[in-house]
Amino acid sequence: MAFALGSPTAPHSVADADRDDVDVWAPPELRAVCLDIDDTLIDFTATGKRTLATLTGRADIWDEWERVTDEHVARVVAGELDYADMHARRSHAFLRGLGMDVDLADAAVFETRRKALLNRSWRLFDDVVPCLEWLAAAGVQLAAVTNASGAHQRDKLAALGLARFFDHVAIAGELGVAKPDPAMFQSVCLQLGCDPREAVHLGDKLTTDAIGARDAGLTGIWLHRDPDGAAGSGAEVSADTDDAVRGAAPADVPVLTTLAALPELLVSEFVRVGVPAPR
Repeated sequence: MAFALGSPTAPHSVADADRDDVDVWAPPELRAVCLDIDDTLIDFTATGKRTLATLTGRADIWDEWERVTDEHVARVVAGELDYADMHARRSHAFLRGLGMDVDLADAAVFETRRKALLNRSWRLFDDVVPCLEWLAAAGVQLAAVTNASGAHQRDKLAALGLARFFDHVAIAGELGVAKPDPAMFQSVCLQLGCDPREAVHLGDKLTTDAIGARDAGLTGIWLHRDPDGAAGSGAEVSADTDDAVRGAAPADVPVLTTLAALPELLVSEFVRVGVPAPR
């Protein structure tokens, strides 16, 4: 399957624009792959839902948890809260919203229990390590790009054996910007020393990850995993589901249902990628 990942008439970089020896019709070189973490590499939602259900006895509150979390993460990015305060305050607002009479101390205890249970329950999708190993062998730089807490995400990557793959971890709260702000993606490219056109970003959120990256000049790829976990295990996704998902994305945003399909996409659209190289 082929996708138009960028305009073939666009120069490879600002410096290339005035060079006569650049083939403007050639595909770009791939130098960096950026990956979201939660629900892209780590099965975050399923684990989070189970944890909240265990602690509260309710299985219908995940959407509210995400809404409250998004509000508090935005306050961190804006500099109104730091992550340490945010976690307890987020849990306080969430529990109060459920009608529970709790104070900040109670919320902090809840948050400690929630994190302990989460840390015992994280799991990777089955397609993650093979994909990262291929990317590492191909010699491209890898970055994890997340809007979540820096310490929390780094701990997860380390505990699950993924830290060794990444050259850079970009944290929204540490940068003062968050996906889908173009500055978030462009700062990663600057850190890795590549032009945005030489980088891709893949994540599970269409607007936050794929369209945000595309608007920043990268190739944005939407990873839409099968909700029953079939894509994560490498199983086939039905043609009807596949067509419906692809129809939800803009024409210039590639859609994958498994990371196992990423190498083929990259090799088909970029030059000098896919040949093992020393790192």
